[in-house]
Amino acid sequence: MPISSDFHPATRHQDLGEEFYDLVAPAEFPAHILRYRNQDWANRVGLGTLTDAEWIEHFGRFMPLPGSFRQPLALRYHGHQFRHYNADLGDGRGFLFAQAHDRRDGRLLDFGTKGSGTTPWSRGADGRLTLKGGVREVLASSMLEALGVDTSKSFSLIETGESLHRGDEPSPTRSAVLVRLSHSHIRIGTFQRLAAHGDVEGIQRLVDHVGRIYLPEVHAEGDAARAEKFFGAVCRRVAQTGGRWMAAGFVHGVLNTDNVNVTGESFDYGPWRFLPTYQPGFTAAYFDHNGLYAYARQPDALAWSLSRLGNCLLPLGDEALKAGLETALTEFGPALQAAFTDAVVRRLGLHPHGVERDTALAAALFSGLETTQAPFDQAFFDWRGGMAGPVSRSASPSADHYASPAFDPFRDAIAGYEPAHDAGLDHPYFKRKTPCSMLIEEVEAIWAPIAAEDDWSRFTAKLAGIGEMAEAMGNRADLR
Repeated sequence: MPISSDFHPATRHQDLGEEFYDLVAPAEFPAHILRYRNQDWANRVGLGTLTDAEWIEHFGRFMPLPGSFRQPLALRYHGHQFRHYNADLGDGRGFLFAQAHDRRDGRLLDFGTKGSGTTPWSRGADGRLTLKGGVREVLASSMLEALGVDTSKSFSLIETGESLHRGDEPSPTRSAVLVRLSHSHIRIGTFQRLAAHGDVEGIQRLVDHVGRIYLPEVHAEGDAARAEKFFGAVCRRVAQTGGRWMAAGFVHGVLNTDNVNVTGESFDYGPWRFLPTYQPGFTAAYFDHNGLYAYARQPDALAWSLSRLGNCLLPLGDEALKAGLETALTEFGPALQAAFTDAVVRRLGLHPHGVERDTALAAALFSGLETTQAPFDQAFFDWRGGMAGPVSRSASPSADHYASPAFDPFRDAIAGYEPAHDAGLDHPYFKRKTPCSMLIEEVEAIWAPIAAEDDWSRFTAKLAGIGEMAEAMGNRADLR
């Protein structure tokens, strides 16, 4: 059937010019088995009426969506990887397949792929994605969205019938292609590539493009003024996401400059983890031997990446621009702290009481969590709504942790709070004894039956549980 008239396609990335991307062809896969389709977001972008067969044509064989790109674009960028500069990056196993506008708010969305075949930037790799990697990305993005983090959305996962060999998975392993929705795939590394080539005109063009399309607050005329406003807007958005990660207990794992984009949206989930308990030094990547991207070091990693972006913008102005960029960077830390505090209060389902009291509340909670090592997600679940919440903390699996004197400052602080009007405390989700969580042991337990028996029941059940949590917390796509 024809694509719905509710689908509003776009080709805005082509406005930048061919020097920003390479035209590529998708891989031809031996099989196409639909494993996941995000129906909420499909409805939201006007593609919800596609049959499964039509879905596979567009998101497995990559038949162009009407009105968008006639051929996929592999984007060009550089980046610092664990603070070592790499000029050989770029979309090596993915491409920008299409763009469209959100029916709700009109924002531009990218349909980006992972595992769609080789490109000029594959660096000798096969351009493929393991099925397990695709499953993990669906789980990570779904959980983060449910927790209110600004994240890319896993849109489609199709198993593709190939056997892949990997060093970090039992091989051979199954293959897949993922499509994710994101508000831009323009990264800090995109600017770094232009700076490395001395392309000042290209940097200005990219700043203007991003400001015009993605950052409505960037409206000043003139090179330096627009660059300063652009940088400030990116800093604020990255700060918001970083603060929400910390409240979610999320560890990204690879916060390289090519994994930080201009909208601040979290994306590209490889070796991610959620905290089991509050551990500042907790790392997600087995190869992060020095803990560069450990949980508590994520704010510093983001600030470092932003400083690299600021360096790219320096050629657009004079000392006044430099001073403005430095000011924006000094404001990043306080902005992230404010976003973290706000996210903690929201996750607790409380009505905010002002910066000072809310900051003290968050500090008391995390101090108690660190000292007692109470399960991270369980604590937020048990204290949802404050003292008036529906959960019986005395019957909680963490009751002994809460009885510790280390929790007394938090108990005293939260006593003065009331539930927020949208805390959802009457939702059936909050009648449970334990919350929905996404620890690594759970991920492995979901994958094991898929690998052994092609049993997807645990995967389906976990997504249903995440959906229930998202609904209870007011974070489902079809409710926003």
